[in-house]
Amino acid sequence: MKTTKLGIMFIALLLSACAVLDHAPSSTPLERNAKWAMLPIVNHTDVPQAGLRAEAITEALLRSRGVSNLRRYPPALNPDSLFEPAERKVAADALNWAREQGVRYAVTGAVDEWRYKVGIDGEPAVGMTLQILDLNDDNRVVWSAVGGKSGWSREALSAVAQKLIRDLLAGAAVQ
Repeated sequence: MKTTKLGIMFIALLLSACAVLDHAPSSTPLERNAKWAMLPIVNHTDVPQAGLRAEAITEALLRSRGVSNLRRYPPALNPDSLFEPAERKVAADALNWAREQGVRYAVTGAVDEWRYKVGIDGEPAVGMTLQILDLNDDNRVVWSAVGGKSGWSREALSAVAQKLIRDLLAGAAVQ
């Protein structure tokens, strides 16, 4: 009887830190050596600079996958603010900047959740989308993914975000 209870508690514990991921697979391999740009990740949360945090993690993970010719949009194009959300204009300006730079692939997305859950344990939770656009093919979305992940009560929010973004990017066929 004790073994059954321990087993049930262990399974419940495993399920408490879960993730949901959906990928749209790349129709063609993405060229690792092409010019890439990290564009704004729009912040749809009430957490200041969640989009900027997600951008930094995404940029680092892309570089770790061999995307070395990766440029970041100028900071003046994204005044991340809770009080004046002008994300469509920011995204359009960043896309224009990337085109002017001769960029082939543009990485963008949105953060929908970036917080510690309310409660006794306060688990970290992150939800976001990522897209890669081919600027040489009329801004066609060549890869996209969406996911959400929660972690353990003592886990850092940035660690959960890193795991989620790494899992999302795993579906991009970067070669």
